[in-house]
Amino acid sequence: MGVGSSSMTELANNDYLLRLAGKEPISDNDPFWNQLLSFSLPTPLSTPEARQLEEATKPICKALVENNPQTGNFCALIRVFLRRAGELKTSTQCENNVFVWQSYNALFIIRCLCKHFIEIMSEEKVLKHFTVTAAQKKAPGNSSESSAPLAETLIVSIIQLLLQIPVLNFTYLLHLEAINTLLVLLSVQMFVARAAYKSVLHDYLAEGKCAKAAPLLVRQLLYNFTTQEMCPASFDRAGGGSLLYGIASGVASGIWTILTLGIGGGGHPEDGIANTPALANQSMLLLLVLANHCGNDKDTRNPYREALISFVNIPETSTEAQIDASFNIKFASLYNAICGQLNNDSTILLLYILLHRNQHFKTFVLSRLNIEALVLPILQTLYHVADRSSHHIYMALIIILILSEDDAFSKSVHEIILKSVPWYTERTLHKISLGGLLILVVIRTIQFNITRMRDKYLHTNCLAALANMSAHFHSLHQYVAQRIISLFELLCKKHSKFLELVTSPDPTVKHLQDYTQDLAILEEVIRMVLEIINSCLTTSLHHNPHLVYALLHKRHLFEQFRTHHTFQDIIQNIDTVITYFNSKMEQCPTRPSEPHEVLEVIELGARQWPRDRLKKFPELRFKYVEEEQPEEFFIPYVWSLVFQKSRLHWDPNSVQLFVPDAQ
Repeated sequence: MGVGSSSMTELANNDYLLRLAGKEPISDNDPFWNQLLSFSLPTPLSTPEARQLEEATKPICKALVENNPQTGNFCALIRVFLRRAGELKTSTQCENNVFVWQSYNALFIIRCLCKHFIEIMSEEKVLKHFTVTAAQKKAPGNSSESSAPLAETLIVSIIQLLLQIPVLNFTYLLHLEAINTLLVLLSVQMFVARAAYKSVLHDYLAEGKCAKAAPLLVRQLLYNFTTQEMCPASFDRAGGGSLLYGIASGVASGIWTILTLGIGGGGHPEDGIANTPALANQSMLLLLVLANHCGNDKDTRNPYREALISFVNIPETSTEAQIDASFNIKFASLYNAICGQLNNDSTILLLYILLHRNQHFKTFVLSRLNIEALVLPILQTLYHVADRSSHHIYMALIIILILSEDDAFSKSVHEIILKSVPWYTERTLHKISLGGLLILVVIRTIQFNITRMRDKYLHTNCLAALANMSAHFHSLHQYVAQRIISLFELLCKKHSKFLELVTSPDPTVKHLQDYTQDLAILEEVIRMVLEIINSCLTTSLHHNPHLVYALLHKRHLFEQFRTHHTFQDIIQNIDTVITYFNSKMEQCPTRPSEPHEVLEVIELGARQWPRDRLKKFPELRFKYVEEEQPEEFFIPYVWSLVFQKSRLHWDPNSVQLFVPDAQ
């Protein structure tokens, strides 16, 4: 480190780091800082390399933890950064790349040290390291102290950096490191077991200058995500270019190339975010952390959440909307960015928040003519349910449920015809409607849940979405109709099995109460499926001959429920349809045997079908409602995403908020 280049294995014995962590106080005006910050250190390119860096610097960090309460060198480093940060705007305008580079290095060291503090000690003890010591106050040449807490001043400075310094070729990494530092400071949440946690560092962000800047910060983070800006090509591994134009030093000229290896494309395939540029990914994670934080007092306002749920479209003409708006942004650009990143569960969570909370954005999404750009990636995620986390699947299904609440959406998806669906491998699908594909994927998710997960709430969300859409089922593909009835058949088989177990006289049958509860839940699911079929028949029988065909083909399935008190009323309607069309078959001179012949009879009979013949049931309407204390779900989920996708290494043994996966 220093003006030369250091490998990770040499860091523990580096003279500059040893002095920083040593027992001698260093003034923030000491020339030492220029030497320390003129280093060339390979930035970790993956979580394993980040772990390697932390292991290499652990002796330095331990020494600093021991000596900093006396020396205050950590505070001196922060003051050095603050002084540079105050001049960054001018330096950027003058393209002073060396100044930007040293500011980045200072922030990088601060972030690494903060992360070590936070993982091994309580927040109260962490904050003591931000307290200026008596030795530092007496050190010659030290700058005067601000009245604000140093940690708060640092956070304010980082936010100002993000808002005032443009994202340019030579400031990209500085923005990235600023966001990483905020994530690390806020990660105190990850190391406590409570989701609703009173944090001083979070309070700094929720109050005062930071709170006033919340709308601007949210807009900047959304802008970073929307633009999906790649790390400049001159930093790429293949490019070997240099940022530091005009600098004579051969060592310095290669530093930025070393620092930026591997981040241009946004990461490695194994981290699940290979297609997300680094700045966009980190911006989204920080935005999710800020918007979902909840302290002990539930009534305390969250200015970041308020900004995220109230911003409007740039061409918004409604004066009333603009009065309550936190800021405006191009909805079309944000929509396109979201559609392009829906394989990432962080993006799914961001979309959920926007659809559930921001009515302006929800209205915009539902008015899109290319709604398939949004729906298809979500369906692809659900199709690969076995490879996704349960949280990812939940959020994807809830988004489908929220969309299904809109009648125009439920109608339009049946008007969009897909030529093919390459990722649907169970059967080749040609010229199927988007609505038909949605039904197939949701049914497949239900069937997976029945056999693997057995989660009641997942069933509920799936069936609620289908129920909302059922009155608008139109021109269902024959395979879709078959799968609807196949789902009912699967449920019938499970019902017979549970009924046998519950009524069995065999005293060796255990868990009778559990079987009884399972039977009750299963009957609720069967009832819902029957109501979905009935809703379609009641409103659009004449548009769905393939569903009638499938009912006729499997009519024996419904016989067992004719006298069942839970299903009797709804079965009467289905029986009426089956009886009517079966009589049409019998009226033919020769009973049709070929599928196309049966369909012709059904289509003719549908034209003659009296639409008031079926008993009317209440319209199926389900609306997503967030459960009480949503923070108990969302805060651990958000931090689990940071743990998995931030490309930072976190000590899994120290995490208390959730059970971490191995990194």
